[in-house]
Amino acid sequence: MATLELRNVNKTYGSGLPDTLKDIQLKIAEGEFLILVGPSGCGKSTLMNCIAGLENISGGAILVDDADISQMSPKDRDIAMVFQSYALYPTMTVRQNIEFGLKIRKVPKAQIDQEVERVAKLLQIEHLLARKPGQLSGGQQQRVAMGRALARRPKIYLFDEPLSNLDAKLRVEMRTEMKLMHQRLKTTTVYVTHDQIEAMTLGDKVAVMKDGIIQQFGTPKEIYSEPANLFVASFIGSPPMNFIPVKPAGGRGRWHVPLATDLGQLSLPLAAGDADLDQRELILGLRPEQLALAAEGDSAVLQARVEVTEPTGPDTLIFVTINGTKVCCRLAPDLAPAVGEMLKLSFDAGKALLFDAKTGERLARESKTPAEGSAGNVAQFRGR
Repeated sequence: MATLELRNVNKTYGSGLPDTLKDIQLKIAEGEFLILVGPSGCGKSTLMNCIAGLENISGGAILVDDADISQMSPKDRDIAMVFQSYALYPTMTVRQNIEFGLKIRKVPKAQIDQEVERVAKLLQIEHLLARKPGQLSGGQQQRVAMGRALARRPKIYLFDEPLSNLDAKLRVEMRTEMKLMHQRLKTTTVYVTHDQIEAMTLGDKVAVMKDGIIQQFGTPKEIYSEPANLFVASFIGSPPMNFIPVKPAGGRGRWHVPLATDLGQLSLPLAAGDADLDQRELILGLRPEQLALAAEGDSAVLQARVEVTEPTGPDTLIFVTINGTKVCCRLAPDLAPAVGEMLKLSFDAGKALLFDAKTGERLARESKTPAEGSAGNVAQFRGR
């Protein structure tokens, strides 16, 4: 196991061109599983290649166990990488593919045989050792590529979108296997993906990237519950967070945001402390599960008409229009009304988020509890 730290890492491909990576700062502990997630072109694969030594950085430093490896060649970094394309040798058997890197390093034959048997058992590919890659399914080839990396016992594993070529069912199965494998090996791992579900389910830590910049770094729970900005909030979560344009009204710590449909209106209370929210253009962020069918006694209730329903099996997604914006609610299938029906929605305002409409930044929450006598659960915010 090893620690990995990136200090102010930059990458540019030439004078006058924009930086592909901009001041990247990350630190992960021994045995942690780090996910680099973001849309295509955000720089995550470039960052992975820089860690592996396949590309040189333009500035900053990459440290493994506090030792600077920025100028080391890939073979000296003690890092194993699994590529999206698997990169197996087609004329070699599975056994020969797994052995290849060990033979290059002149590992004794007895130790090579022991390593092959170990990883084959770990990945359940013992029965495939005599086959060639062309005789394997996509999932089997992916296991072999992983086995070749595992046989090296490196300090750090790098995975560059290893599941993207698999079908949806196999991707879910392999995701579970990778998590179990990491729990057994406890090797420091960096994993690149554009799939936010992979990011949330696999990682101990997640770094969300956009345009070569890390937008937020934290645990999956922190990224989901307290996104730093509109981009992170929209990218993480399926279905994505609802964004409702609002203009707060009130004052002196008693702020509220008006919400309206064609069937009614609601003033959702915000405990904003001394924040100056008057007439600011803000975005109210609510996850689909934070809107529910109103129960008897709920204080924050809004009537709306169902416009679209999307059954997913365990849930039914209901779409309504609030403040002129399509809003998604996640309901239990047996409670979901039909298209055209009226429903009463309650809001979990204690988990509501506010974003500045101009900068996209999230307003920080107040740490104090609502004042005594305030109505129901209220969202608490302070200005920046």
